[in-house]
Amino acid sequence: MDRRLSPSSFLFIFVFYPAGLVCENIAPEVDRMAKIGEKVSDLGMEVFHNEEIKKVKLSDFSGKWVVLVFYPADFTFICPTELEAIAEHYEEFRKMGAEVISVSTDTVFVHKAWHDSSPAIKKIKYPMAADPTGKICREFGTYIEEEGVSLRGSFIIDPDGVLKAYEVHDNSIGRSAKELLRKLQAADFVRKSDGVVCPAGWEPGKDTLKPGLDLVGKI
Repeated sequence: MDRRLSPSSFLFIFVFYPAGLVCENIAPEVDRMAKIGEKVSDLGMEVFHNEEIKKVKLSDFSGKWVVLVFYPADFTFICPTELEAIAEHYEEFRKMGAEVISVSTDTVFVHKAWHDSSPAIKKIKYPMAADPTGKICREFGTYIEEEGVSLRGSFIIDPDGVLKAYEVHDNSIGRSAKELLRKLQAADFVRKSDGVVCPAGWEPGKDTLKPGLDLVGKI
């Protein structure tokens, strides 16, 4: 048997990278992305809310939880089902001391047109932010450069402006408003508790855990 190696015997992995000067320019963009446990940037945004167009900043919601819900585009298919589900739970979010803000790369005028024409979107009472330049999406790492739209991303920011939880989906997979609310409830519970943590699937009223040596190997 001929054991000499041919090119087909190898798996080639090519790693391409730009010139050093270009890398230096790119690195700060990556560093600015929101990270768990860190304070998010005080981003400004234009929103369509309660039949008005206005400008807000994340710092306007200081002292409240903020739930940012990124989605690809208005007048699409999965998006209205997600945003409608959140609208139906909006009062529960508000009772938690939270504001929900949806974000897409559409303009506020497209948001208004969608709100006026869609029965599902007409239920929305939370602000709908416009990000036509993709700045906010890039800040949270959801922007698809080739398409100019966002991935489905949900971000929970605490009353001090610190990012506590997030999830990002492929755009073919819809999210659960109930699960997003549950995560907020868990984050709020932990914030108000002294060293207590929430196990898998925790919901208000269920058992929690107090980490300690006495629990090691007993769960």
